[in-house]
Amino acid sequence: MPRIFFKKKILDTSSIPQADTHSEEEKREANKITLVIFGVDKFEETEVKCFDDCIPTLDTNDLVWINIDGHPSHQLLKKMQDHFKLHPLLIEDLCTEQRPKVEPYDSVLYIVLRSLYYDHERVMIENEQISLILGPNFIISFQEREHHLSTFIKERIRSRKNRQHNLSPDYLMYTLIDVVVDNYFVVLEKIAETVDDLEEELINTTDALVLRDIHLLKRETIIMRKSIWPLREVLSKLHRGDFEQISPNITLYLRDLYDHTIQVVDTIETFRDMISGILDLYLSNIGHKTNEVMKLLAIAATIFAPLTFLTGIWGMNFKYMPELTWTWSYPIALAIMGIVIVSMFIFFKKKKWI
Repeated sequence: MPRIFFKKKILDTSSIPQADTHSEEEKREANKITLVIFGVDKFEETEVKCFDDCIPTLDTNDLVWINIDGHPSHQLLKKMQDHFKLHPLLIEDLCTEQRPKVEPYDSVLYIVLRSLYYDHERVMIENEQISLILGPNFIISFQEREHHLSTFIKERIRSRKNRQHNLSPDYLMYTLIDVVVDNYFVVLEKIAETVDDLEEELINTTDALVLRDIHLLKRETIIMRKSIWPLREVLSKLHRGDFEQISPNITLYLRDLYDHTIQVVDTIETFRDMISGILDLYLSNIGHKTNEVMKLLAIAATIFAPLTFLTGIWGMNFKYMPELTWTWSYPIALAIMGIVIVSMFIFFKKKKWI
């Protein structure tokens, strides 16, 4: 079944309704809020029950990172909108699927990314939206599900705790994007392994399942390109220093990240060419196999053509055919047919047709 890349979720509103229609399971997932506080020689990570528990930390001089796993509930978005005076369009973007982009809203910067995970068994790339809200001393991240990327980010922050720019929200934003881009390379490695497996499999078989895997892989690389290509424009805007939330010290890191993104896109283009080559190889193998079968059938038909001619002559119902009355006519006829078969077989061998 074809998969639509950009689709609206059930939560599709331009404003936040008063009634929360999420199921209990969705509410529990949306309430997965992690509060991380950074300071000089300070790193505190706690899981809070609601957004109200995060508000007191926002008035301090420390850097605050609020990570929300799962689709945010209406109540959570309403509290955030009231506290940070967020634009309704920003809230609407949080509720719908978006392509990678960056948009300034008053004192905050809104960034959308696509995080990718490769499923080798199903030859499928899992697609997830990550939204970031960058403020003066805080950053809020939204992830559709809980995964290991947050752990990588926290470990990287811990390892660079003594760096002064580590305490800035724009550096944390860079770290979040960098981890997502690094994960692209992991997905590319998985795709490279799948491409190698398909090439090796094509040597031994022309099974229709191989054709299915080729088309699936080609479709997934197209989806991956759609997820990453707009990110180039996002990083280009960020590293040019067009936004007041991005300090000059971070633009150098963002430029390096921009180069990595170009490398990822170029690699995807290479994979698309390789997959097209594999598809051509598969079709060529099918055609070669068909030609081999047709050649054998043609040789068999050619060998039996003179035999059919001879039997046709001797099968005619004329009254006067002297060879029909010979004692040895039947063995002689079989001998002639045998000589014809052997002679044609030797001729085909010399011509290297068989």
